[in-house]
Amino acid sequence: MLPATFSLPYQHPFSPDPQFKKSVAYFSMEFAVDQALKIYSGGLGFLAGSHMRSVYALKQNLIGIGMLWKQGYYDQERDTDGSMRPEFREKMYSYLTDTKIRFQIRVLEKDVWVAAYYLAPDIFQSAPLFLLTTDTDGNDEETRSISYHLYDADAALKVAQCMVLGIGGAKLLEVLEYEPEVYHFNEAHAVSAAFYLFKKYKSVPEVRKRVVFTTHTPEEAGNEKHEVTFLQKLGFFSGLNLDTIRKISGMKDDIFNHTLAALRLSRKANGVSRLHGEVSRNMWKAHADIAEIGHITNAQNNTYWTDKQLEQARVEKNTDAIVARKRELKTLLFKTVADQCGKLFDPDVLTIVWARRFAAYKRPDMLVWDIERFTRLMNDKDRPVQVIWAGKPYPKDEGAVGTFNHLYYLSHYFPNMAVLTGYELALSKLLKDGSDVWLNNPIVTREASGTSGMTAAMNASLNLSTFDGWICEFAKDSENSFILPVAKGEDINKQDCDNLLEKLETSVIPTYYYDRSKWMQMVLNSMNDVHEAFNSDRMAREYYQKLY
Repeated sequence: MLPATFSLPYQHPFSPDPQFKKSVAYFSMEFAVDQALKIYSGGLGFLAGSHMRSVYALKQNLIGIGMLWKQGYYDQERDTDGSMRPEFREKMYSYLTDTKIRFQIRVLEKDVWVAAYYLAPDIFQSAPLFLLTTDTDGNDEETRSISYHLYDADAALKVAQCMVLGIGGAKLLEVLEYEPEVYHFNEAHAVSAAFYLFKKYKSVPEVRKRVVFTTHTPEEAGNEKHEVTFLQKLGFFSGLNLDTIRKISGMKDDIFNHTLAALRLSRKANGVSRLHGEVSRNMWKAHADIAEIGHITNAQNNTYWTDKQLEQARVEKNTDAIVARKRELKTLLFKTVADQCGKLFDPDVLTIVWARRFAAYKRPDMLVWDIERFTRLMNDKDRPVQVIWAGKPYPKDEGAVGTFNHLYYLSHYFPNMAVLTGYELALSKLLKDGSDVWLNNPIVTREASGTSGMTAAMNASLNLSTFDGWICEFAKDSENSFILPVAKGEDINKQDCDNLLEKLETSVIPTYYYDRSKWMQMVLNSMNDVHEAFNSDRMAREYYQKLY
């Protein structure tokens, strides 16, 4: 029997606002709706979490479909020498409702049971979320492990995870007797659902009529590809034969490109910033029969992220109140620094933070590439700085883990340098609240949007950034942020590193210490400029207006 809340057919738990009445099922591999629900890794999850919070606030007729990761992404711990150690531990959530819904899908050449859990909207003020897991009775250890942890390193298991999200999510909606007007794939992880829908509706136009797609990956090489026979054997195409798969996906060779298939089986698609929309259109323009690619710039949820006292001070244009509150928030952050690193930071000292997923293109260690200049910066007693790093590398990315550990070992030489573990929603909030400068230095055009700088700006931190992603729509150099010139030519890494240190030495640090009125005007400008344009309420409205 189903619980009373799941008497079929499923009904959306709140009456939608008339302008948002079209029913949508939003498929995402990760959702970061609260620190307590550890089913996310980084930016994609943070973005989806803010989106779901705005759905709740605006009363939109949208439900989320995701995965219940038994061990989360991973817990970022330290080894005996202080280096990073990933831990995989079972998570339990008493606030989730077991719907008692169980159904089977064909995965890994086995009939696999899928269980559905439900996050009611009032728990975390989010859209209703259905979370799928294979860790349920009737499955063997291999198939249970499909939903153990987010982004498994094993290729077959990762594809199986995508199938549970896509095929499993589509089948769940049938079990619920809930037929949404729109299936929204947030990234291509759920594209297997399109082939399931083709079997149901019998034609590509009928699939396209229902499917929309958001791409987050600004490089063709970064989009997932597999041998089509490998996917077919795993059950990715819901039993369709190879000729049919080729015909409906437009695939010419034996390599199945997940993003390209999603673009071909959607009626509309979008990049996640204006620049990324341009990059995406250029990237895919050689391919026929793809959806029109627009852009809806990512945003974050003001209500969740913004400190209430800072927001009141912004509204009142009270820079003295911003300074006073910021000092309190820095003191709070520095308790975590002292706890983790044994270092006492000073709330009156300029504090720079680099915090997000560790990945090579994001260049987390760029600030230390010129170690002589970095050392001079860190040893300057007249204009002191404090620098904090945090972020989770993919646990199997040896290069990114090595970078994290290198920074940690380097921090032993500087009492004003800290490398923190456990970068999840709670630590992210502390760092946004407690930073003066939010450092963001990806290789230009490699960051589709980026969102961490938005929430930093909401909390009176100034962005210091390369000119990429959302920043291009926000930044006015020396008015609301500090922006590096776009590097051109051969060695862009050296140019960006030199420009970053130059900007710190000649602009950021002198302004903070010697021109406080300008600094505070920049902070106020930044808070005002980010408030509406980069609030996820605006983004959630645009998805209805432009995509659904």
